[in-house]
Amino acid sequence: MGVVLDDRALLGHLIGFDTTSVKSNLALIDWVADYLDGHGIASRLTYDADRQKANLFATIGPEIPGGVVLSGHTDVVPVDGQPWSSDPFKLVEREAKLYGRGTCDMKGFIALALARAVDFKRQARRVPVHYAFSFDEEVTCNGARRLLADLPTGERRPRLAIIGEPTSMTVANAHKGAAILTTRITGLEGHSSAPDKGVNAIMAGAEILQLIGRMAAERKANPVADSPFDPPYTTFNVGEIQGGTAHNIVARDCRIVWQYRLMPGDHGHDIAERLERFVSDDLLPRMRAIHPGAAVVTEHDIDLPGLMPEPNGEAEALVRALTGANGTGVVSFGTEAGLFQQAGMSAVVCGPGSIEQAHKPDEYISLDQYAQGGQFLDRLGGWLAKQ
Repeated sequence: MGVVLDDRALLGHLIGFDTTSVKSNLALIDWVADYLDGHGIASRLTYDADRQKANLFATIGPEIPGGVVLSGHTDVVPVDGQPWSSDPFKLVEREAKLYGRGTCDMKGFIALALARAVDFKRQARRVPVHYAFSFDEEVTCNGARRLLADLPTGERRPRLAIIGEPTSMTVANAHKGAAILTTRITGLEGHSSAPDKGVNAIMAGAEILQLIGRMAAERKANPVADSPFDPPYTTFNVGEIQGGTAHNIVARDCRIVWQYRLMPGDHGHDIAERLERFVSDDLLPRMRAIHPGAAVVTEHDIDLPGLMPEPNGEAEALVRALTGANGTGVVSFGTEAGLFQQAGMSAVVCGPGSIEQAHKPDEYISLDQYAQGGQFLDRLGGWLAKQ
């Protein structure tokens, strides 16, 4: 039997691994796999194409179909340029809060789950509990896709999934979907004194930005009545724009990274169609009248499905029973829950900490929230023992 670490010690270890999405998470995954192996729990790893990142899937209890998945992502967002008061990769307690990158989003939930592995071994006699720890949730969610593709299909799959994103331990049965896109525009350089002889990619990009702005304004003007989402409509954001080389050169290149977050039921088909129609029927013909090699290409970097409410959903019913919640809510941020739902599992989002602290300098989880998360998993263990 390996050394049993409490949830605080486990969180300290996890925070100590810099698993910013641009970096490998293998050191953390190997450490977790070794910790579980020390307690007689085998792990299955699935890798990215370069084998520099891995997901971990582990089953505690009987090797039978069904069971409950506890899902968390191991990657974190960058700390570059943020004014932290302490080392972001060292767990620090101040004023009844635990500080460190990933404390609430979402290594705290992973640490709480790992701290109960030994108890789960004893309690999960008839219903298994599964750990699903993924990579790259913050950038592509491709880790979860690979993990899910590696699981058994049909009735042999786990039955329900609890995604432990920070909801302040409220139960969320729905969230928006998200699409992240990159639009690359290629024009023709020229001297700025004769802009009519070139094709300015930045100016073309500005027209695309105007279209995005119009689509955003249209949805804002038509909110969904009585929706629990805030805001109650599909939203757009332009996050990055790059282009040009100098003030006196007609810009040849422009790159725009933008996104939309879809309300449940809004599939976004008209967004792509309107952009394609504008580009092919209006913008490109004008550009190519000057330079036949002009181009506008839009790539979907991420298409993350939303989480839809499930009538009589098993995951929601279980988590509401464990938390004592009288109702459910929604979250506007994206999670991997929609992927689990698409894979045939009942899914719900519930975890300790507040999304208000995520992605910021001095990210923290309060000791009270951390304790509530632990109590929730303790009650899950008690439920497993009664099955």
